[in-house]
Amino acid sequence: MPLVLKAIEKPYGATFALNGVDLSIDDGEFLALLGPSGSGKTTLLRILAGLIQPGAGSVTFDGEDFLALSPRDRRAGMVFQHYALFRHMTVARNIAFGLQVRPKAQRPSKADIRRRVDELLGLVQLDGYGDRYPAQLSGGQQQRVALARALAIEPRLLLLDEPFGALDAKVRRELRHWLRRVHDETGVTTVFVTHDQEEALDLADRVAIMRDGRIEQVGEPAAVYDAPASPFVFDFLGAANAVHGEARGGVLTVHGARFPIGEDAPDGPVTAYFRPHEVDIDPHGGGGFPARVEGVAARGPSTRLECSLDGRLIEVEWLRGRLPSGLQRGSTVRLAPQRFTIFPDG
Repeated sequence: MPLVLKAIEKPYGATFALNGVDLSIDDGEFLALLGPSGSGKTTLLRILAGLIQPGAGSVTFDGEDFLALSPRDRRAGMVFQHYALFRHMTVARNIAFGLQVRPKAQRPSKADIRRRVDELLGLVQLDGYGDRYPAQLSGGQQQRVALARALAIEPRLLLLDEPFGALDAKVRRELRHWLRRVHDETGVTTVFVTHDQEEALDLADRVAIMRDGRIEQVGEPAAVYDAPASPFVFDFLGAANAVHGEARGGVLTVHGARFPIGEDAPDGPVTAYFRPHEVDIDPHGGGGFPARVEGVAARGPSTRLECSLDGRLIEVEWLRGRLPSGLQRGSTVRLAPQRFTIFPDG
């Protein structure tokens, strides 16, 4: 049964951290809440955890009124950005903590707790680390212990609040692939908060993009990336360029250059968005619209051009070795995006 949120609001005085959030999360789904700081992601997660109550709205899980349950009875495991491990406890005792503090009637035996801890140490690839203390672990290892502790109570809902935010980029990449494998093995419904677009698109079954306390768009990663519902979503999901033009009869005109965009495109003044890696370059003045090269920078396997058109920055990214020769600052090129996403002006 799904986790269903309806018309969730959370006011703080005259300001709404959440303003009419509707969302349904399937059983066993990995859903990412993605958005800039202040969009309401963590507030929504804390409501699901029972740490705060909404001002209005409802949450049901398996048909049950989730908001009526205490945080303990919700069986939600939560992992924070800064681990929140008990420094004076060993790794094994940290993982066992949620089981050991249960009421006596619900508490597993010591042997069962020990068995559960050993299983989780294997799951998070920390076999043999049970007697160590958090200070003896790397940041990535500590985060894995925090996840094991959240999983120890056998949660029906796992809540992750930017769990990799304090780690360096290489460790983040390693851990997110590992986290996806853990999710697939456990099958627990997971809600993952992040402001990292690559992280969300790489990990999640679906992505809910938030803005100003509302959900702007929900969908599978490829769908929201390829068919964004608004300029905000396009701009937020990776590098984006935008040019102004005129659409008429399925043709976009930008500075005299004409591009087919499909008969269903709106007529009139539009803003056309496109990605830096989806642009053809003609340095000799053929097709495309004109732009001035303001900079050329090699970055790993690719080369990035920074161009300008009507005072607007346009980025173009090509694989090194494929870029036309002779391009330098001050050159004039013609740019022909391979595809556009069109939004009417006004």
